[in-house]
Amino acid sequence: MEARASQCTTTIPDGALVKKGSLVMSINPTLPPMQFVDRSGELKGMRVALGQEIAKRLCLKPEFVRTEFTTMIPGLRSGRWDVINTGIFYTRERAKLMHMLPYEAQAISISTVKGNPQGIRTTDDLAGKSVGVEIGGFEERKARELHAQLIAKGMKGLTIRTFENFSMAFQALRAGQLDAAVCIDATSTEYARRGGFDTVLHGLFPTPVALAARNKELAEAMARAINDMKRDGSFQKLLDQYGVQPIDGAQAVDGPMT
Repeated sequence: MEARASQCTTTIPDGALVKKGSLVMSINPTLPPMQFVDRSGELKGMRVALGQEIAKRLCLKPEFVRTEFTTMIPGLRSGRWDVINTGIFYTRERAKLMHMLPYEAQAISISTVKGNPQGIRTTDDLAGKSVGVEIGGFEERKARELHAQLIAKGMKGLTIRTFENFSMAFQALRAGQLDAAVCIDATSTEYARRGGFDTVLHGLFPTPVALAARNKELAEAMARAINDMKRDGSFQKLLDQYGVQPIDGAQAVDGPMT
């Protein structure tokens, strides 16, 4: 990967990068199989591979900064990294703050411990239940919307417990401290595959997932790299390995003044 980058010359000016010759990406590696740390301590997952491939095609060295989601947007805007590569959900409000590249379709699942002891089969069954979710993300926002919807129906709301990451939320679920966890479909499926958990609801609130770049010039170069991957088939091949649905059409950038 690094050898390939060193053999070509990037067209990205130094002023558009946090670190000369590198593409610095923030990531929260607690969402297997999309982004996680393996037993040897190495970053793995679909989004890691995607970031590495984009960097290679831009003739840059991929560098990842492991951090919690709550630091992502402030860190991007203050110039700590070039790109948020953690599966950030796209919203028009966020696109007013940074240059977003929606590329992946994701939705939200509800996970329980194996056997679904609470008998959760619909969102109404969550009334009065305690749920865990990563703090500050789209998933927390949707959990709070579910809470409001239940209250509006005259039902008990949710007790929402926030965690620094989804790994901690699933640990609390396993320990019996929660009735359910709220996360993306792919992560819920992976935890169910590993054993100990069931996905009892999925496909809720389907929303595009994006990369987010610090500046327009870098974002547009990344979009070109992804479009090249789409043309040669490597983009679809990568997402297929993880059962992820791509956004249809050519990759585009949405951001301030675009």
